[in-house]
Amino acid sequence: MRSMDAAERRARLAVRHRLATPVRTDDVDEIVRSMVVLHATDPATVYLSVAARSRSIEPGHVEKALYEDRTLLRLLAMRRTMFVAPIELLPALQASCADALAHKQRKTYSRYLEQAGAVDGDIAAWWAEVEAETHRALLTRGSATGAQLSKDVARLRTQVDTAPGKPYSKPTNITTWVLVTLGAEGRIVRGRPNGSWSSSQYTWAPIESWLPAGIPEMPVEEARAELVRKWLYAFGPAPVSDIKWWTGWTVGEVRKALAQVKTVEVDLDGGTGLVLADDLDPVPAPEPWAALLPALDPTPMGWQARDWYLGAHAPALFDRNGNVGPTIWWDGRIVGGWAQRPDGEIVWRLLEDVGADAKALIEAEAARMTAWYGEVRPIPRFRTPLERELTA
Repeated sequence: MRSMDAAERRARLAVRHRLATPVRTDDVDEIVRSMVVLHATDPATVYLSVAARSRSIEPGHVEKALYEDRTLLRLLAMRRTMFVAPIELLPALQASCADALAHKQRKTYSRYLEQAGAVDGDIAAWWAEVEAETHRALLTRGSATGAQLSKDVARLRTQVDTAPGKPYSKPTNITTWVLVTLGAEGRIVRGRPNGSWSSSQYTWAPIESWLPAGIPEMPVEEARAELVRKWLYAFGPAPVSDIKWWTGWTVGEVRKALAQVKTVEVDLDGGTGLVLADDLDPVPAPEPWAALLPALDPTPMGWQARDWYLGAHAPALFDRNGNVGPTIWWDGRIVGGWAQRPDGEIVWRLLEDVGADAKALIEAEAARMTAWYGEVRPIPRFRTPLERELTA
């Protein structure tokens, strides 16, 4: 059995994730493709993940790809998590993840409507009518906020209390429910936000404004196989448990997908992992490199088993729900954390000794990140222990 130890995995990470200095690029789309998708739960993550892997890109270049060239699109996919993906990957993401999510969300919201007695008659038919009416209203407007659409579609203002009798009970209208479901189904998309690049107050647009014919259909098993193949190239070698965790699929679904992908088993420092059968050649290790990755960056969030690059630093850098904060990387390992203070200063702390050369490169990355932020001061969506300490 071929052995791929932690050092070889770190070399692959450096090159495949475009973190080593020689492989960084100013092509926004290529950066996203390198990672399969970018985490986008926190809007700032998308921009800062691109910044870390680029040479001279500015926020405007990312906005252009997202909202003018429209080569990238924001959507809910694996694990009901928000991502930014390249347009050509949408059929695979839609069939392998988003369709099932739309079905699940529709069932959940319909149950709330039934429990609240908010709809007379056939809830499924009623819901379908509201979705269709909302989509038509958005086609007419071209783009709109949820508040604007709720003025056009009266039934979007239907009030539902999902926790009657509870102290936190608060009736809410169904506007967001309908928009989330339509988005998961690929009929509408999140457009340009109101505010800076760190804003999450999105407008909505019909999918027809991105793809006139909509998202092409793709067989589910073929879609899952394509997604696994791309993930293994970017993140392999890795154990099957990492694939299951990243995709959010069942063990059976993962096995069916893997049956369509040519892989081989390799030894991972005593464990067993999978790698693409045509991807066994060693990846030459680049010169030592440093990077400042943002909270929820796809590299630290790419695997469930993280010891080979995280070490013992998880308590300082992850919150209780498993969300990673801003991390400092040195030559393929996490060695510390960083944060932006309200005055714009980038502050950082090493959690282990890495030497003077490493510190010099880390300082240079911190200066580069300061310039990238400019006057923008994003509020972190998830606060981690070290990030809180650094900004106290």
